[in-house]
Amino acid sequence: MDLFHKFGVNPIILKSKSYIKGRGAQQNVPNKFLQNIYETRDDFLEFCRIEGEEADKNKTQYIPIFPKTIVNKVNSPDVGMAYSMNPYQGCEHGCIYCYARNTHEFWGYSAGLDFERKILIKKDAPKLLEAQLRNKRWQARTIVLSGNTDCYQPAEKKFEITRACLKIFLKYRHPVGIITKNALVLRDLDVLKELAKDRLIAVNVSVTSLSEETRRILEPRTTTIKKRLETIRVLSENNIPVNAMLAPIIPGINSHEIMNLAKAVSDNGAKSFGFTVVRLNGAIGEVFTDWIRKTLPDKADKVLHQIEECHGGTLNDSRFGIRSRGEGKIATQIHDLMRLARHTYFKNKSFPPLNHELHEQFKDGQLKLF
Repeated sequence: MDLFHKFGVNPIILKSKSYIKGRGAQQNVPNKFLQNIYETRDDFLEFCRIEGEEADKNKTQYIPIFPKTIVNKVNSPDVGMAYSMNPYQGCEHGCIYCYARNTHEFWGYSAGLDFERKILIKKDAPKLLEAQLRNKRWQARTIVLSGNTDCYQPAEKKFEITRACLKIFLKYRHPVGIITKNALVLRDLDVLKELAKDRLIAVNVSVTSLSEETRRILEPRTTTIKKRLETIRVLSENNIPVNAMLAPIIPGINSHEIMNLAKAVSDNGAKSFGFTVVRLNGAIGEVFTDWIRKTLPDKADKVLHQIEECHGGTLNDSRFGIRSRGEGKIATQIHDLMRLARHTYFKNKSFPPLNHELHEQFKDGQLKLF
């Protein structure tokens, strides 16, 4: 028995004493759009200690917002969707690598802890969606729920905005995609099954690792790996097509799991899979670097250098067509493994196209007879 296990210490996860449990980000990084910076000073922390007060309650806030539209056109050629909608901004899942963190700065918040603790709620989303689908100029194109933040994050259990939107899609027979890493999607199995009858639904389930230890530090408030694989299985058994998102692949953290990940999602019924190589754009580079030095200090330099090797020596590459794929030897190895995994476990599988032909007949909310 080695010394790590003798003394009950996990050799992989060596968190610092200041680690904030249940969160991904470990600080609020400055918002580049704001002139003033808020910081928690040591003298304030000492005052709280002496007075027996909590300096940070680490609570999640739900903040209602009222956008004028809900469906967004996606211009990026790397994303693979034409339109998206997000019932929530910010995400309590707390995935440390999440590219959506930067969008929280547009609302005046930090891409760090604020992104996980200040969740913006769009209660009018179903009404706005219905107006979009009834618009005479609108032609059916797949709209993806969660193009930015997870539509089945914990807030959905309370507000049920995603469920209400799915009922709108069903009413107007409009194709919809879902991206999630939460088993809460199974709550809406009744609506999903109705959509599936007319080939109007596709679900993308993210599976980043098969290790619970890795999941807990990368994605602290997400569904367990066991539950995620079960979600793929249940959806597939109900004829709801599932694409697994093995993303992002982070060199030195989950890159060694590629073949096992592909086999696991295939065995549970996924019809296809996609992947990206991690990139730490904008404020995410600082958030991730701070996190890994506190969470995996012994591996931090190695992981950061390998990510940099995939992006020309930096943590981020903004070039379309390359930024999510990476370049160099490590990225090439990842792509080679993905090709092998696809050939080995998905050789006779294909993802079915969605039906865009019904919506025009149901544009008024009921079938047109003439």
